[in-house]
Amino acid sequence: MNRRVMLMMAGASALLSACMPSMGAGPKLGPDGKPLPQVYNIQAQGAGTIEYRLLDSVNALRSARGMRPLTLNAQLNAAAATHSRDMSVQNRPWHFGSDGSSPLERVRRVGYQGKLLGELISETFETELETLATWMESPDMRGVVLDPAATDLGFAWFQEPNGKIWWTLVTGTQQMGVIPAA
Repeated sequence: MNRRVMLMMAGASALLSACMPSMGAGPKLGPDGKPLPQVYNIQAQGAGTIEYRLLDSVNALRSARGMRPLTLNAQLNAAAATHSRDMSVQNRPWHFGSDGSSPLERVRRVGYQGKLLGELISETFETELETLATWMESPDMRGVVLDPAATDLGFAWFQEPNGKIWWTLVTGTQQMGVIPAA
């Protein structure tokens, strides 16, 4: 009986080792010994996949805290897309457009009738979920994602040929009335 157990364990060990990557096939390491970043190919993912993966993740975070889910809003998506592209053109992550526009002005331009609550931005090579995780580490940024007044979400990005991604997330609410005209 011990012989059978030994044979089964040896067989299982052989199967597991066949599934493991070989020692030389691991990630490429940089001079600091850390894995080198790999380019996240957004085009291969598909725009809808990325938007809904982020929306589902945001709503899971909100649900875990007993909060209502957010809904993707096409107008906020448009404002976020415009800003992501503009940050790339300016080559700096900041909340003002190359024309001096603020997040509030950008959501007005696209016709959003609700109230802007917050905007998060990032310049990175990371995925949308890695970027969301980074945002959640900062209390101020986490407050935008978990704002109890939020009902709408806009999310977009621009990826440069070198793989750098400019992410923009915008939250708003339809429940607090219309933004007064400037």
